[in-house]
Amino acid sequence: MADTKTLLECCLYFTANALARTVTRMAEAAFAPTGLSPSQAFLLMLAMESPGVTPSELAGRLHLAPSTVTRLADGLVRLGLVERRSQGKASHIHPTAKGESMSQTIGAAWKTLHSDYSKILGEQEGADITKAIHQTCLRLDNP
Repeated sequence: MADTKTLLECCLYFTANALARTVTRMAEAAFAPTGLSPSQAFLLMLAMESPGVTPSELAGRLHLAPSTVTRLADGLVRLGLVERRSQGKASHIHPTAKGESMSQTIGAAWKTLHSDYSKILGEQEGADITKAIHQTCLRLDNP
């Protein structure tokens, strides 16, 4: 039987989670100047891209549970960066002027994150790994 270290290194579940934790630390550092978590920043960017987006659309695009999207949106509402508007039974998320004003700061954080991992991995390898991970997610989500 293989040792535990070998088992963990050969297991997609453990290696994917280790990668997620490492990239999350890098993203949190890159997004710290925005005062937002990376997930909050992603949600705000989607709201800027598609004003009136629904929480269920956000959950699908961000690959998050609806309850997580609600929690993230609640935080952005408290910060005055987005607002919820009801239309019948549906809720829609709209960026506020204050939220829109963060576009450049969030863009700079994205560039910092990309630069940070590209310095380590190399530009092309980072792009190749990202593409492979994305395609793997698609395949596993839709067998």
